[in-house]
Amino acid sequence: MNNLTNLALIAQMIDSAEKSIQSAKQLLREIMGGSTITASDISKKAQVLSVSEGGKIIEGVFDGQNMIGPDGKQYPVPANYASKSKLVEGDVLKLTIAEDGSFIYKQIGPVERKKVLGILAQDDKGEYRVVGEGQSYKVLLASLTYFKAEPGDQVTVVLPKDKEATWAAVENVIKKDSGMFEGLEPAKDKSGEETEMEEL
Repeated sequence: MNNLTNLALIAQMIDSAEKSIQSAKQLLREIMGGSTITASDISKKAQVLSVSEGGKIIEGVFDGQNMIGPDGKQYPVPANYASKSKLVEGDVLKLTIAEDGSFIYKQIGPVERKKVLGILAQDDKGEYRVVGEGQSYKVLLASLTYFKAEPGDQVTVVLPKDKEATWAAVENVIKKDSGMFEGLEPAKDKSGEETEMEEL
């Protein structure tokens, strides 16, 4: 075997080991409990929120697709609004029901967030998921349609900072054939030392 073959083999082994570690960590979190957002967590959080007299204003918790009210009922959140607002699981929302029956949502209690870079994939059932840091997250189709995302594209998603989530909000998409980051060299300061790239 030549050096290039050996390097490729080592890289594959490291990649495989990292994935195994991520899977083991996820399994450990599930066994230990408490670090994954569950329907029960969202219901408990929602129970302490309020409903106005006559039910015209309802506070609830976003579960990735819907708002769960203090009564345990699901209130549909428009996918376009959830995508545009980058709502994540655990966010507190206020729903105002207008005289004409319209639902008007407002985000009133965002949870702390983190961002993860992943790859968009499509499973056997045709459902889209973003795979990143050893996890697989569901994403709203409205977000993917807006960005014209396709399987294989890199996707930046927004997640709750301190909890494992099932759903992720799409922040941005880098097309797989864009070549956006190909050939880029690290920025250097006056001394010639590499510097961190600043966020835009």
